[in-house]
Amino acid sequence: METIRICKASLLIVFIVFSLRVLPCLSFTSFVFGDSLVDAGNNDYLITLSKADSPPYGIDFTPSGGKPTGRFTNGRTISDIVDEALGAMSFPPPYLAPNTRPDAILGGINYASGASGILDQTGSLFIGRVRLREQVDYFEQSRTYMVSVMGENSTEDFLKKAVFSLTIGSNDILNYLQPSIPFFGEDKVSPTMFQDFMVSNLTIQLKLGLDRLVAYLLCRALKLLPRGKCAVEVNVLIRGYNRKLKEMLDQLNQDLGPEAIFVYANSYDIVMGIIQNYRQYEAANIIIAEKLLDGDESMSSPMNIRELYSHYS
Repeated sequence: METIRICKASLLIVFIVFSLRVLPCLSFTSFVFGDSLVDAGNNDYLITLSKADSPPYGIDFTPSGGKPTGRFTNGRTISDIVDEALGAMSFPPPYLAPNTRPDAILGGINYASGASGILDQTGSLFIGRVRLREQVDYFEQSRTYMVSVMGENSTEDFLKKAVFSLTIGSNDILNYLQPSIPFFGEDKVSPTMFQDFMVSNLTIQLKLGLDRLVAYLLCRALKLLPRGKCAVEVNVLIRGYNRKLKEMLDQLNQDLGPEAIFVYANSYDIVMGIIQNYRQYEAANIIIAEKLLDGDESMSSPMNIRELYSHYS
């Protein structure tokens, strides 16, 4: 069972983006990018302080018999649950795992890495991690293999039917908020400049080849605050970033026309509802995934994930 511990001073904000090319989809294949929220074990093969290779990680993950898999959760990630709900036959294996066969790409690959962020500097405290830029490079290597096996045209057709998910941003925010961790030399940039820097860097990555994208931003800000109090400055920072990111996605929709659709889904209310009524809930990842899959426009607009996928299937 997927659970989440609600700490006295924790604030969680989730931001999601979907992009699907408007083409028929005959099968479900998932390529996963991001940080520890969706890492399926890549960090197990790195020299890093960010690992999930010991209990209680994995204790409720049925496919492994309760053993750790490198997932930073006791069970399935949100990405796992969404993939399963949309018909994936298996979870995409970690790219760095030595037993991941080249032909596994036909069912999707997981490139995510704990401690990574939108910005290259993010996560340096943990030593090893696969930066987002490097994850995109890994995907390009996978694509090159596909072309060598099935040719350019067949590869293009195959990738047009796949879903790309990107779960990123929490570590960037945390690094920025930590005064003890230098982010841009000795002087920290203003919150507005930081928001713009994140959005511009993410825009670059989105334009590097992820045709069909799902992006989650989860920020967990741990503050020494009185019980029941929120970190106001964190809320302001995240809301400002979300607003600018939505504006960027709206612009991408205009620029790309009918070739792709980005759906902005703000699940802030979902997570805040869990926090405020935590005694009524268990299995937070399942709750979040279900509301994003089947929620109304207050959760995701102009459509939810299942509607988006079904619309073009």
